[in-house]
Amino acid sequence: MDYAENILGTIGNTPLVKINKITKDLPCLVLAKYETFNPGNSVKDRMALKMIEDAEADGRLKPGGTIIEGTSGNTGMGLALAAIVKGYKCIFVISDKQSKEKMDILRAVGAEVVVCPTDVEPDDPRSYYSVSKRLGDETPNSWYVNQYDNPSNAKAHYESTGPEIWKQTEGKITHFIVGVGTGGTISGVGKYLKEQNPNVKVWGIDTYGSVFKKYHETGIFDENEIYPYVTEGIGEDILPKNVDFSIIDGFTKVTDKDAAVYTQELAKQEGMFLGNSAGAAIKGLLQLKEHFTKNDVVVVLFHDHGSRYVGKMFNDDWMKQMGYIE
Repeated sequence: MDYAENILGTIGNTPLVKINKITKDLPCLVLAKYETFNPGNSVKDRMALKMIEDAEADGRLKPGGTIIEGTSGNTGMGLALAAIVKGYKCIFVISDKQSKEKMDILRAVGAEVVVCPTDVEPDDPRSYYSVSKRLGDETPNSWYVNQYDNPSNAKAHYESTGPEIWKQTEGKITHFIVGVGTGGTISGVGKYLKEQNPNVKVWGIDTYGSVFKKYHETGIFDENEIYPYVTEGIGEDILPKNVDFSIIDGFTKVTDKDAAVYTQELAKQEGMFLGNSAGAAIKGLLQLKEHFTKNDVVVVLFHDHGSRYVGKMFNDDWMKQMGYIE
């Protein structure tokens, strides 16, 4: 009989799916690495499990412990699923710009959710970075995950996502494109692919209000680049240790409006019901079209599921209110 021992056994081995209509004007083959097939409906299940297993192995996470993390929702979901199976408690700190669905989903899987203001500096005591760190210090028998700087994040993608993409494309991949938040996916996958073929190009999708693109191009961390933005799950106002800029060939920035509109377009044109960062990723890919030729195989990774954005990008009243559609 063919079955998984528990839900964690279903993480990984997600399909590659051809994109047909949105990319019809591009000369190349475009394939989506479709991460919503993971049990928590996002790519973050991979690194959540890896971070927990590594913390168990070296004693940072002890039996009956509490897992504490700042999350935009998806890492929390992955951590919560693993915590249920392995018998841990979870406290997640989330910023108030994240969708209500994400907060509700985390509570549904038994996590305690603490909500913090978005519009404060990273080192402000109210920021979700500061609050999660403080809770980690104050809570007995707890482990503060810190996905931004935790090397197990990138390692998960080096060990699983990268090899899967290489095998699924039979080594024919020429470009890898993905939204960048903590940096684990782009750095782990990018490192693996470039070790197989140094000519593979790795592009990051950034958002306006985030520091990545300018820092990559100039080495300058420009605070003037930082301002609040709507797009969820990509971009940062800090430089996570998991972003290995040496692996990334370039960044393209996508507006909040384009990310939201293309999130809807993926659903309407391709039947791909995906999250906000997928809209940003596909628009970023279209912006890079002059980099592609007819023999190229371009893989874009889609992080999470549309169910997390029903009150926002998939709600026309919200889209009108934001000025994104007429």
